[in-house]
Amino acid sequence: MTVFFETATDMIRMARRNMTQDAWDYVCGAAETETSLRRNRMALDSLAFRPRVCRDVSDIDTSTSLFGHKLRIPVILAPMGSIQNFADRAALEVDDAARDFGSINFISTVTEPSLEELAANSSHPKCFQIYVRGDDQWIRDLCKRIVDNNYPMVTLTVDSAFYGNRERLNPSQLALRRVASREWQKKITWDTVKLVKDAIGDRPLILKGIQTAEDAALCVENGVDGVYISNHGGRQLDHVQGNIETLPEIAKAVDGKLPIIIDGGFTRGTDVIKAIALGATCVGIGRLQAWALGAGNAAGLLRCLELLEREIETTMGLVGVTALDQLGPEYVTGTAPVHWPHEHSAFPHLGGRIE
Repeated sequence: MTVFFETATDMIRMARRNMTQDAWDYVCGAAETETSLRRNRMALDSLAFRPRVCRDVSDIDTSTSLFGHKLRIPVILAPMGSIQNFADRAALEVDDAARDFGSINFISTVTEPSLEELAANSSHPKCFQIYVRGDDQWIRDLCKRIVDNNYPMVTLTVDSAFYGNRERLNPSQLALRRVASREWQKKITWDTVKLVKDAIGDRPLILKGIQTAEDAALCVENGVDGVYISNHGGRQLDHVQGNIETLPEIAKAVDGKLPIIIDGGFTRGTDVIKAIALGATCVGIGRLQAWALGAGNAAGLLRCLELLEREIETTMGLVGVTALDQLGPEYVTGTAPVHWPHEHSAFPHLGGRIE
């Protein structure tokens, strides 16, 4: 299947034509007033570049690595539990796109098909993301399946003790998410982290849902291997900071000891470079991934990643660097945002939000 769109704006339009209203609302919505969603975007728009000139930028390398696995660009495909709502064979399509482009697919516990089927789809590196849905033995059993199927890294989500109040969802969607197994998420402690760490052996463990320097420091103290800054795209707790606002304090707390992944409103190459400059290792895309799938399955996602690559390369060249490790905080500064933030405000040529 060949899918071509010249710009990310075209991709959003194509996705809206293809996606059902329920799927669209699920992707675009967030918790309560959706302030957290808007702050994610506003925080990115409140940073401006400080470009350097008269530098040879004729040979640019956009690649990086995560736990020894090379990434063509500093972007991973964030875990999405309901990804099957956005395209046929969606999880397999994401895995195919990750393999073909050179990214890493983060697979959710609640994604269909099973982790075994996804492992069999390709040998390309994947990360399995755990939602705790049972007792300690349930965790051990799941971790054994992860190990047996050769997943090279694991993420534990820790910001979902309660399900965020997402008012865009219809009653039937909400009912499906108020399941008894979610009660186990409320019981996660640092002892749970140790249990998972012990159960996966020498595989790196990433904690997803870190939003403060204090918890980042505890990650280091408790032997966690990676920090994933996330507020669930604004879908859990309303009225938190925009994720990139928290990045400098978390980077300081981690002090280079752990890689940092960040998501939350990242939709353009400029967004990615801002995060790298402030200390992130790579960026996760969630909503953008869903829109790309809606626009054209694996081919749509592959095209989306190609557009991101072009934007990242262009931004690096215009900022004045040829490799990601040349970036630092001196390349960005605070400024007033131009656009009022919403889930589509990075695409002003849409003419506003698309319902």
